[in-house]
Formats: sequence, C-alpha cells, structure tokens
Amino acid sequence: MNTLGPLLDVRARPTVPFSPSWSVHPSVVVGTALFGALYFWAIGPLRRRLGEVPAGPWRVASFVSGLLVILGSLNGPIHDLSDFYLFSVHMAQHLLLTMVLPPFLIAGIPGWLVAHLVRNSSVRATARFVTRPLVAGTLFSATLILWHTVGAYDLMMRDHEIHVATHLMFMVVAVIMWWPVMSPSPSVPPIGYGMRMLYLFVIGLPMQLVAAIISLSDDLLYPWYQVAPRTWNLSALDDQKLGGLLMWVPGNMWLWGAMSVAFFRWAKHERKQEGMPKAVGEGGGNDVG
Repeated sequence: MNTLGPLLDVRARPTVPFSPSWSVHPSVVVGTALFGALYFWAIGPLRRRLGEVPAGPWRVASFVSGLLVILGSLNGPIHDLSDFYLFSVHMAQHLLLTMVLPPFLIAGIPGWLVAHLVRNSSVRATARFVTRPLVAGTLFSATLILWHTVGAYDLMMRDHEIHVATHLMFMVVAVIMWWPVMSPSPSVPPIGYGMRMLYLFVIGLPMQLVAAIISLSDDLLYPWYQVAPRTWNLSALDDQKLGGLLMWVPGNMWLWGAMSVAFFRWAKHERKQEGMPKAVGEGGGNDVG
C-alpha cells in the first residue's frame, strides 16, 4: 500500500509513485449492491405482483454491465490513479460514468417498470420535464462545465465528500441526458430519430469546448495533479493534454456512434413504414421515437 503523506489539504496524498493494487471502497460496493438488489426485486417479485412480462436476458445483462462499470470505475487502479496521480485517468473515469454507464442502465430497464415508477401524475410530469432535450442537455452541459472550472475542480479534489457528491451528480445528469435518446417507455418518451441525432450533436459541442481549453492550454490548470508523484513518465502538462484529448476524441466519437445508431434505426423504421399497407381512409402514423 502506498504511504500517505500528511494532510496537505483536506485529503492525504500518496508520497510515492503509483504501484498497481486493487483497492475496494465499501461505500461503493454496498451502494452498488443495494442498487442491484433493488433492480432484481423490481424485475422479480414486483413484476410478478404486477403481472408484467419478464425482463429479457439482454436487459438484465445490460443493467449488470452498468453495475460492473460502477464497480470498476470507482474501485481499484482507476480510482487510485484518478484520485491521486493522473488527470487523464480521472477524465477516463468521468467518461465511463457519463458516456458508458447510462446507456447500459437505461437499456436494462423494462418499459413497464418506468410506467409503474411514474404512475403518479406529478412524478410523471416532473420526469417528462427534466428529460426534455433542452432541459436534459442544459443540466448535463452545465454540470460538465462547472466541475471542470479550475476552482470547482480543485475543491472537488481536495474534499472527498464533495468528490463523491460530484460523481453522483455526474451519473444522475448523464442518465437524464441519455434518456431522450434511449427511453424504453412512452410514459417518459424518447424523441424522434432525427431529433436524437441533432440533440447528440449539440450535446457534444460543450464537451469539445471544454476539451479544447484543457488540451490546448500551455499552463497547468489543476494544481492537485501538479504535485502528484509522476506516473508512466507523463509530465503534469502532458497528462493534462492527454485528459483533454480523451474528452475531445473518444468522448465525442462515442456520441457520433450513438448518432449513427439513431440514423440506422431511423432508416430501418422508415423502410418498415413504407412496407406496411395503409387501411383505406387512414393516414400514416407519427414516429414517437
């Protein structure tokens, strides 16, 4: 285990270079286990009580994959490197929590469960409001920009409780952001395929701006990593530029990949609609997602 130095800020820092280990954080394990137990109760005993159809194996596998992303991102080497050594790994961790995790979780939720959760009209109205593209995109982008400003980022790194709260915030707003693209239920519906593509494109713009500022800066923006023991022969500035590039290229490529999926599903939907005979006197139906 790495030797911890004195409390230089609010948190103790390692004073020696990184050595691979698999640290386990009970709060993450317990929280993830409770989240998973709630899911399996919902698709098991609750489903039988409501008389709903079972969740497909692919949905269960998707949700479990999301749980594994949480455990892998917030434990072990990714946690240790991102918390104390490398800004670039911290950026990769945030991309896992905001780009990879939400699609897995949403894809794992059956539509009937969403309908049950929002059966109250006030809850349903609130859910529909926060998942409107303008609201969802603004929440995500504002959170992303805020926590990458120098002062907020430094505060997050110096105070562990704030850091934990930030990760929870990232996960929540990211699920809200992805909901209009992937919603499994008309109770809180997705947007149309064309709008999904436009929405994802616009979502990527603030990410590109933040990434460009970080990766093109010739100054160290985040003091926390300036004094960290150097790892993998990366200087603090090179580490910062690499972190910005991770957001800029893989992060935005992920969004472009989602846009491509939306495009091909749109094309498939249109071909299916063209092949369906229309009843006499009936018009074509509108695509709701």
